[in-house]
Amino acid sequence: MKTSVNESMAFSEKRHLAVPEEILLSIEKPARYIGNEVNAASKDPKSVDVLFCMCFPDVYEIGMSHLGIQILYDMFNRREDVYCDRVYSPWPDMDKAMRENHIRLFGVESQLLIKDFDFLGITLQYEMCYTNILQILDLSGIPIYAKDRTEEDPIVVGGGPCSYNPEPLAPFFDFFYMGEGETRYYEIMDLYKEMRAAGKSRAEILHAIAKVPGMYVPALYEVEYYDEEHPAPDPLLDGTIRSFEPVYDDIPKKIRKEIVKDMSDTYYPNHPIVPYIKATQDKVTLEIQRGCIRGCRFCQAGMIYRPVRERSLKFLKENALELLTSTGHEEITLSSLSSSDYSHLEELVNYLIDTYKDQGVNISLPSLRIDAFSLDVMSKVQDIRKSSVTFAPEAGTQRLRNVINKGLTEEDIINGSGQAFDAGWTRVKLYFMLGLPTETVEDMEGIPILCNKIAARYYEIPKEKRNGRVQIVASSSFFVPKPFTPFQWVPMCTKEEFLDRARIVRHKFGEMLNSKSMKYNWHEADLTVLEGVLARGDRRIAPVIVKAYEKGCIFDAWSEYYKNDVWMEAFDECGVSIDFYNTRERSTDELLPWDFIDTGVSKRFLIREWEKAQRAEVTFNCRKQCSGCGVGSFEGGICVERKN
Repeated sequence: MKTSVNESMAFSEKRHLAVPEEILLSIEKPARYIGNEVNAASKDPKSVDVLFCMCFPDVYEIGMSHLGIQILYDMFNRREDVYCDRVYSPWPDMDKAMRENHIRLFGVESQLLIKDFDFLGITLQYEMCYTNILQILDLSGIPIYAKDRTEEDPIVVGGGPCSYNPEPLAPFFDFFYMGEGETRYYEIMDLYKEMRAAGKSRAEILHAIAKVPGMYVPALYEVEYYDEEHPAPDPLLDGTIRSFEPVYDDIPKKIRKEIVKDMSDTYYPNHPIVPYIKATQDKVTLEIQRGCIRGCRFCQAGMIYRPVRERSLKFLKENALELLTSTGHEEITLSSLSSSDYSHLEELVNYLIDTYKDQGVNISLPSLRIDAFSLDVMSKVQDIRKSSVTFAPEAGTQRLRNVINKGLTEEDIINGSGQAFDAGWTRVKLYFMLGLPTETVEDMEGIPILCNKIAARYYEIPKEKRNGRVQIVASSSFFVPKPFTPFQWVPMCTKEEFLDRARIVRHKFGEMLNSKSMKYNWHEADLTVLEGVLARGDRRIAPVIVKAYEKGCIFDAWSEYYKNDVWMEAFDECGVSIDFYNTRERSTDELLPWDFIDTGVSKRFLIREWEKAQRAEVTFNCRKQCSGCGVGSFEGGICVERKN
């Protein structure tokens, strides 16, 4: 039965907070835990058939900035028979207070215990949140291992980019949703309602869910490894996966990801929740397309979100108005892996500027390729004196940029920077990676050499026309090979090797003529090593995650809370080798932990791209020429456009 507005308001007013007021007043930012934000759903949980709680396993401000949860939250709450609530990782002060006072975790809106929901859906956005997943389960009173759950526990489902290698987390989840959530969740909810009404057990429901396209139920698949009892035919395969098979004949051996084919005829939250406290992304988010045409060989998102699918100009214009009106936000950001590749970008941006600039609405354009149009737009929407332009060359030499298929030449970078300087900018940010496949000392030293050339381009401007000293800020992260990329087989550097490379770059910066105009910093190497293990791990990593959590590891993505020594102890105590997962060379014949997933991108294509990378050969972008990656089988987006 549909809940009326008056009934919803009455329910909202009479709900009781799960945490006593004196505790809320003693912690940082109590607004993280009390709900009732602008545009939040308000339903009586007793009036619906399915209670679903969406979880982002990080602090509230990060989770509230995640578009995926906003989309699914809005989509679920459109159904009269479903109530979707939200939960985020309690910050350490709240975590401590809850444990000391024996308070179970709860949904922020309903304040209902998470344990009383039918589903707990956890977004797997990045590897360093894995211990926070255990925190969520633990504080909720839900057994950490799926095998220990009873009929009284929620069904725990995972989704998001990290679910494309779910194996390190497989023992903790009842099922994973592979792909984009807009396509199958309604079907799953209908199935759940029907089977629960018929008195079916938890195991029977999960078996039925495993037959739904895109769903993976780990308990219904068995993994065997090459070991002493089953020796590997090749020493390179020692300790690797020998077989990965479904337990039942009626569930698929290979699980194909779900995608939305028509991005302009689907769900979009035009009344998103507006938090009471400042979120990381405190603005309206307008997703203009999914996927990327570029094919960078290090980029997992560029592979798993293929094919590129654009939203129509009409859809975006209508939703921009609705979003700004319903939220009161004063900034709108265009979300995409590569905004410059959206085919109607110029028309959309000019429309937004013409329509909303006089209303004090700022327009944010991340992921732009720096060219004359982009700089013109940026000059209209940014304060040049305060802002910077950003490039992501990723590598210091053209050879290495060709290896990673970056599609960006040194001429592009120098010319783009020069155009920015001529327009009045004096600050350039540059992002690089260290530890890329085939990297040499020449490639490393190429980073400061390239930065020096950019600074020199600034000083070509006559002195009387300059706006002071130029500032070039270069940052390097360390390369992590990811599943479903052409680099998924490559060895990764050790912590010491990463730091040695950073020192080479730093030393070379000091030799540059324009060194006083340049600044260099780099990412934490030990964190990168852990990310590498979690990214390409298998089920044998799960006990390490549990051990690290039991020893106090949470919020690993936050440098002030990351405990590398504790993680290393956990690996030692569990007898798990980091080198096996990170520095070992993999054969392309090896059965990888994620090979049972079909993203549409064929293994044959990935191997071909890895071979081209070793020859420093470039592959054209999808608009210029089809590379035959395999996603044309989805018959959507750019693959269909090319045929027409």
